Amino acid sequence: NVQKYVETNGVNAPATALQDFKDGKIDSFRGMTHKELQQNDLKLVAMPYTVIGCVVLVVLVVFFVAKLPHTGAPDSDHDVHFGRTVKRLLTNPNYVGGVLAQTFYVGAQIMTWTFIIQYAENELGIDKATAQNFNIMAMVIFLCSRFVCTFFLKYIAPSKLLMILSAGAIAFMLGAIYIETLTGLYSMVLVSACMSLMFPTIYGLALDGVGEDAKLGSAGLIFAIVGGVFMTRFQGQILDMESFMGTTATRGSFFLVVLCFIIIAIYGYAASRFSKKRELAA
Repeated sequence: NVQKYVETNGVNAPATALQDFKDGKIDSFRGMTHKELQQNDLKLVAMPYTVIGCVVLVVLVVFFVAKLPHTGAPDSDHDVHFGRTVKRLLTNPNYVGGVLAQTFYVGAQIMTWTFIIQYAENELGIDKATAQNFNIMAMVIFLCSRFVCTFFLKYIAPSKLLMILSAGAIAFMLGAIYIETLTGLYSMVLVSACMSLMFPTIYGLALDGVGEDAKLGSAGLIFAIVGGVFMTRFQGQILDMESFMGTTATRGSFFLVVLCFIIIAIYGYAASRFSKKRELAA
């Protein structure tokens, strides 16, 4: 184990012992191999999101089966039949695209904030406590940027702003993947600035033009949160590899986040075209 290895070899630096553990010079730590320890850490990260996903699923099921009172106008002739409403939503490409975009957005946000610590530790040798400060910095930037992006909505159409934010997020994440210095870590932190207004923007674009179906449609968009639960598992599997797409496993795992932002950018473009068609038809 690590303690016996340190006593035998005189290794005083924990970082050196940790590297030897990763290289296989130390067989086990607290009765677990390096791979088993990684799997255990992944379970600790995935469990909270799995629980959240299950709770959301239960709430959605209750929402579907419970008999809810109709809150519309008494003379409203809108069809509130559940099956027909779902059919209308599923045949609305703008709405379906919004649900998919929301799923990938939630996944991108969770993966970025969850594994930024591993990035700092594995690629730059930063200790966990210091790495957590960068995670906090990302969240603060996320909060502040939401006000800035809301201001820009006065001058830029939501769909175009979504494309701009997605392009910025892709650029910053690629910087984090390919820049092998502290600048790469700061680049990852700045991704949060681009993510700040994505969720409400996608939400609004997806419900554009659905009318009374928005009551059920909004539930589908919130349910997209479950998507983030599964994507962290995919990234965790990449982290267990030796390398990925020509770079280290840690850096390469963030290509999955880049893919998420590409899909969001495509939806922003599609939503822009949908909006123009509605204006021409009006």
